[in-house]
Amino acid sequence: MAGNSSRRGAVRKTGTKKGQVAGSGGNRRRGLEGRGATPPAEARTKHPAARRAKLAEKSAQSQGRQGGGRVASRKNDDGPEVVLGRNPVVECLRAGVPATALWVATGTDSDDRLKESVQRAADAGISILEVPRSDLDRLSANGLHQGLALQVPPYRYAHPDDLIGAARSHQEPALLVALDNITDPRNLGAVVRSVAAFGGHGVVIPQRRSASVSAVAWRTSAGAAARLPVARATNLTRTLKDWQTKGVTIVGLDAGGDTTLDDFDGSGPIAIVVGSEGKGLSRLVRENCDHILSIPMAGPVESLNASVAAGVVLADIARQRRL
Repeated sequence: MAGNSSRRGAVRKTGTKKGQVAGSGGNRRRGLEGRGATPPAEARTKHPAARRAKLAEKSAQSQGRQGGGRVASRKNDDGPEVVLGRNPVVECLRAGVPATALWVATGTDSDDRLKESVQRAADAGISILEVPRSDLDRLSANGLHQGLALQVPPYRYAHPDDLIGAARSHQEPALLVALDNITDPRNLGAVVRSVAAFGGHGVVIPQRRSASVSAVAWRTSAGAAARLPVARATNLTRTLKDWQTKGVTIVGLDAGGDTTLDDFDGSGPIAIVVGSEGKGLSRLVRENCDHILSIPMAGPVESLNASVAAGVVLADIARQRRL
């Protein structure tokens, strides 16, 4: 009879559903095998960190849109930045932003911006790669990249002590700027440009809750970020205290200061601390300033933009040191 294992010549195959079979069929062995490294929290779709990362990405994309709704750039703090769109890319190349690759999507219609980008990249020795459009689609929101992308490596920050060393190497009194709660990269870029223009020796920013030297900051600095060191401080208050022990006067900028710019002597080593327009200087930073400096204004304007205020003070200190 078919299926009768008792008949002559019949052989019971192991692993069949009929009768008892020794072993687990390899299930236990496979269960003990490793499944590889645990993915980071941001890569697990149901993890809170993944939801926060997704919201942060959407926020960055909405803030970075320029002309025609094009996404300006996408930034990964641990990796290179990708600048997307023809206007942002050509502006970065004009400003001398360091880049490692220019990506042009296959079949992209050419115009003056594309031609200029390719020419500037070639002159700067930047690799020019033709890639499938789908590769750029994955880097942008809804494929809004206009067929052009620029890869910018992470900025190499200096150590705060290096800024003091730079001033001593020039045998000049230190002129430094520290940014407190400045989150707009355009303000950061403008401050870097002013510090370089008026003979400053560097800028320090906090490691957290601060704008970083991104492609936007590079463009705003008009290339000054390549010539002026920018340092990152793990703890800004601790860095300012350390500078005080080295003879640097810490001066905070605030509209309600105890000293006006007209009465301030800027001939010695100075670190100017600039706070945000909304929050101003944080409490701990303010408490550790030697002076709180205000800028006298003739009009009814209550305050200046952070980068403008820094530029006004730097220009006056540079004037004093020329006398």
